[in-house]
Amino acid sequence: MPHDRDDTGIDTGRAWKLLIGGEWVDPAAGTYPVIDPNDGTVVGHAPEATAAQAEDAARAAREALPRWRALSPEERGRRLARLADVIERMAPSWLRLVQAETGSVTAIAKGLQVGGPMIERFRYYSKPINVDEDVAPMPADKGALGPAGLIAATVKRQPVGVVACITPYNMPLVNVAGKVAPALAAGNTVVIKPAPQDPLGVLLLGEALAEAGLGDGVVNIVAGSGPEAPAALVASTDVNMVSFTGSTAVGARIYADGAATMKRVLMELGGKGALVMTEDADVNAACMGIATTWGLHSGQICTAPTRVICHRSILDQTVETLKTFAGFMKVGDGRAPGTIVGPVITETHRDRVESFISSGAGAGATTVCGGQRPDLPGYFVEPALLVDVTPDMEVAREEAFGPVVVVLAHDGDDEAVALANDSSYGLFSYVYAGDAKRAYEIGCRLESGNVALNTVQPHMYAPFGGFKMSGIGRDRGKWGIEAYTEIQAINWLS
Repeated sequence: MPHDRDDTGIDTGRAWKLLIGGEWVDPAAGTYPVIDPNDGTVVGHAPEATAAQAEDAARAAREALPRWRALSPEERGRRLARLADVIERMAPSWLRLVQAETGSVTAIAKGLQVGGPMIERFRYYSKPINVDEDVAPMPADKGALGPAGLIAATVKRQPVGVVACITPYNMPLVNVAGKVAPALAAGNTVVIKPAPQDPLGVLLLGEALAEAGLGDGVVNIVAGSGPEAPAALVASTDVNMVSFTGSTAVGARIYADGAATMKRVLMELGGKGALVMTEDADVNAACMGIATTWGLHSGQICTAPTRVICHRSILDQTVETLKTFAGFMKVGDGRAPGTIVGPVITETHRDRVESFISSGAGAGATTVCGGQRPDLPGYFVEPALLVDVTPDMEVAREEAFGPVVVVLAHDGDDEAVALANDSSYGLFSYVYAGDAKRAYEIGCRLESGNVALNTVQPHMYAPFGGFKMSGIGRDRGKWGIEAYTEIQAINWLS
């Protein structure tokens, strides 16, 4: 059973509130415990918003919209830059709490959870990005619609309106920043609904938002453990768009429920990343890339290359190299020195990952290493490597969202591409080949919104999003601004 502890320096008794219309509001439905996945202790008690309070937040964002939208892009950018400065000053004090509620190892907590990427996203979108464009004039003959002349047009990007940002548990603050920063830069107001597992850091971000002086109601935050608050946002006529990151199943439900009010959507959903290795691939480099992401945040990363599609001639070498790397991936409390793989987010999720691994063994796959439950008090899974995997197995088709890598064999580029594309998902794929031209040609054939060649490192301002069941739309870079706008064509005769 979860229990409080008072030796962490975290104020577990803090009374957390909701941010609605510039005011910190008591939760009408009480609170619920937030659990440290490292040891099962209580980090704090998060506020439980009712559906009515979610609707209040949407209404507050609607009321703030004309004021925020009327600001020039330059002024909105200045306020976002001021916010980035406030976050940079405050974020170090959030580290201990955010690490406890997310279960992140220290390097991830410092570098990704409260570190540079979150702040950089606000800084990036503080610089106005022009997404308007002109359309070439066209001649028009005299007719029933008017006199002869040239018809000119310009294409404007107008704010969508109020955006509900429903965010995941794996990278709560970075994901919030990736949604809120471009949405605000484009002239929208927002309501944030963080994941129930770790909302406290996002509520701390609310303090920075208030101090930066964006304006009452420009950003609102409602938390909760159940579906009531997000469902109310999806149904609200005050909300014009839902930006969601999470599972495909929940995304499909949001998409269906939002249809009644024609919600615009931006969805980054599940992934089952394929990493294709040709016979001339650099095995050590490829395995290093796989290992880098294998245990990253305990495998709770949607872009991870969890399906290794390896040429049969280098299969044994690849498996042995991955097994060696796994031996160096120390599992334990994320705060302990040397830990590489911390816990997964909840006991329920640990059980799901273990069941996923067992299903592979039951279907005929061989577990080369890992998959065991360490003798530790939290929710840990040893990084697992499965071979003898066939494309029809659940482990080859579904997302574990844990430290699990499966290996499939191929005998040539065409078969490798077919195996990679034999998936409902298409978020991020990878190609390792000795010839860069060959890697590029294979990459272009993959049904994936993002492809990396001979690296697992993404470009942080290239468009990001998925094919097929991996989502709808693109964010990051200028595409992030466009995602939160409506296209308006203005025509005139000259």
